[in-house]
Amino acid sequence: MNTMRTFLLMGLLTVIFVIVGQMLGGQQGMITAFMFALLMNLGTYWFSDKIVLGMYRAQEIGPHDSPMLFRTVNRLSERAGIPSPRVYIIPEAAPNAFATGRNPDHSAVAVTQGILNLLSEQELEGVIAHELAHIKNRDILIGTIAATMAGAITMLARMAFFFGGGDDERPNPLAMLLMMIVAPIAALLIQMAVSRSREYVADETGAHIAGSPTGLANALRRMEQAAHAHPMDAQPATAHMFIVNPLKSGQSVMALFSTHPPTEERIRRLEEMARSAGRGFGYN
Repeated sequence: MNTMRTFLLMGLLTVIFVIVGQMLGGQQGMITAFMFALLMNLGTYWFSDKIVLGMYRAQEIGPHDSPMLFRTVNRLSERAGIPSPRVYIIPEAAPNAFATGRNPDHSAVAVTQGILNLLSEQELEGVIAHELAHIKNRDILIGTIAATMAGAITMLARMAFFFGGGDDERPNPLAMLLMMIVAPIAALLIQMAVSRSREYVADETGAHIAGSPTGLANALRRMEQAAHAHPMDAQPATAHMFIVNPLKSGQSVMALFSTHPPTEERIRRLEEMARSAGRGFGYN
C-alpha cells in the first residue's frame, strides 16, 4: 500500500512538472531547468555518503571497535540479501541513526554513540534492520528523484513568472504569480509525503529483516522520548535521513511539511504487525 502511494506521489510530481512546463512554454527552457536540477541532485546523490558522514564527523569502525554493532549489521545484511554496508559511529549523545550511499554496493550505516548507550540489543537490531531496509529499497535514489522533480518545478515556476508563457497572448500576471507560489509548495508537500511514505515501508521491511517488529517499536518509543529531552544538533537539509526527526519540535512547523510520519503512528503500525505475527516474519 505504501509502495503504491509512493508511485502515485511521484506521478503527481511529474504531472505538476508537465503542467508548469506547458505554462512556461518553450520546450527548451523546460528541459534546461530540469537538467540543471537533475545535475545538482545527482551530484548530491553520487557523493551523499561522503558529504553527510563528514558533516556529522562519523568515524568508520571495524569488528574490534564495537563487536556487537558490527556483528548485528553483518548478520542482518545477510538476512536481507544485501552486501554488508560500511559501519560508522557518530560522536553524538542524542540517539539516532541513518543510512546513506547510492546503492546497496556503495552504502553505509551510521549510528550515534547515544543509541549504543540507550538501546538494548533487540532494539538496536530493529533500528539497524530499518536502515538496511532503506538501502534494500533504494530509498536514497527515490528521495533524490523526488528532490530533482521538486527542484525542477520550483525553477520552472520562477521562469514562467519572469519570462511568461509561450502563447501569443500576454499571460495573466496574477495567475503566473499564483503558480510561482503554489507550484513549489505543492511539489514540496509531495516530496515530504514521499519521505514519510518511505519511512513506513522501511519500518515494515525492517521488521521482516529483524524477524520481529517489537524491537523497532520499543526503540522508536525510547528514541522519541530522548530526542525531546536532548535534541540533536542536526542540519534541516539532512533531517529526513535519520530514523527519528532530530530537530527540535519547534522547528517542525506543521505535519504536512514533516519528513517523518508521527512516531506514535509508526509504533501503532508495528504493534499491529506484532499482533499479526502468526502469519510469519523474517527472510527465511
